[in-house]
Amino acid sequence: MATVDLRTADGGTDGTVELDDAVFGTPLNVPVMHQVVVAQLAAARSATSKVLSRGEVRGGGKKPYRQKGTGRARQGSIRSPQWAGGGVAHGPSGEQNYTKRVSKKLKRIALRSALSDRAASGSVVVVRDLGLDAPSTKGAIAALAALGVPQKRVLLVLPNVDVTLMKSFRNLAAVHVLTVDQLNTYDVLVSDVVVFIESALAHIGLGTREEAA
Repeated sequence: MATVDLRTADGGTDGTVELDDAVFGTPLNVPVMHQVVVAQLAAARSATSKVLSRGEVRGGGKKPYRQKGTGRARQGSIRSPQWAGGGVAHGPSGEQNYTKRVSKKLKRIALRSALSDRAASGSVVVVRDLGLDAPSTKGAIAALAALGVPQKRVLLVLPNVDVTLMKSFRNLAAVHVLTVDQLNTYDVLVSDVVVFIESALAHIGLGTREEAA
């Protein structure tokens, strides 16, 4: 079982903490992670694309010219798809459903694989607490600096909703704050460093938002 230093708010250490092999020591499974991330991003898409069909385009009620005798192809409406300015055939209707089904088992495998990859590369930091008693962006920056965490794509995982911490870090574009039940494969993979509040580690195996999807 791997161990990492338990960091304190001032940047020091207070012993070590063990990382559960069932979560942080699983084999890397790239195909499953890819499948889960694609499904997660697809579920986040909003069906806003919309075009007009021939029945929705204004005008075209009159036949453009007589059926026979012109030598041209017969036409019934200038709003047919083959006409410039006509409707679009089989276009997006604004009611598309982009969601992809992924089993809970695959979501668990993907999340644990992503966390294991971050742990193996030394990109998992565990801190007892961040020592912020009131919302402070300046204090949040100082806390990251004390931990030696660069301010680039940091994922901060909290055991539960903490308004003080969320307000402190919300102005830092490079820091994304989640509670442990919101932990997901995509946010882990796009982060360079994952910072856990110590008490959040005990709740990782209790289920995540992905498993409830």
